[in-house]
Amino acid sequence: MSLPMIALLGIFPFSMAYAAASDLFSMTISNKLCLILIATFIICAALLGLSLAQIGGHLAAGGIVLTVSFGLFAAGWIGGGDAKLAAAIALWFGFEQLMSYLMIAGVFGGILTVLILMLRARPLPAPAVSWGWAQRLHAANEGVPYGIALAFAALFVLPETAIWRAAIGV
Repeated sequence: MSLPMIALLGIFPFSMAYAAASDLFSMTISNKLCLILIATFIICAALLGLSLAQIGGHLAAGGIVLTVSFGLFAAGWIGGGDAKLAAAIALWFGFEQLMSYLMIAGVFGGILTVLILMLRARPLPAPAVSWGWAQRLHAANEGVPYGIALAFAALFVLPETAIWRAAIGV
């Protein structure tokens, strides 16, 4: 199995699972995780033979998402980790699947938000009262761990991307 295939079947999905779990339990997404996603993309793009124009398109998609998402962060609408994660994921998808990804992330994020609001409307179950992460998730003044939605949407869209098709030889 080639390195790009290992990266796509291992590093990218593992990174998405880690991002979702990290955001759920600590409401943070590591800068290192986003850097790993960027570095892995660059290695995969080179090994898969993406042209400079294709790589430039992916970089532009990531840059645009980073710019817009940091504007949303500055407005207080999303967290900084979510902004960086969305941009790192956009780098992998380029413009080809970017709108699909953003739309699916929006749907998943809406569902996640409704579920958390429903959870917050009820008392925290007795066994969970001592769990710090559950208390944070349940607190009305806390945000929503949107990295969960971003990660699930990425896993949902990944098989439709050009980089995935190139890695599996389709």
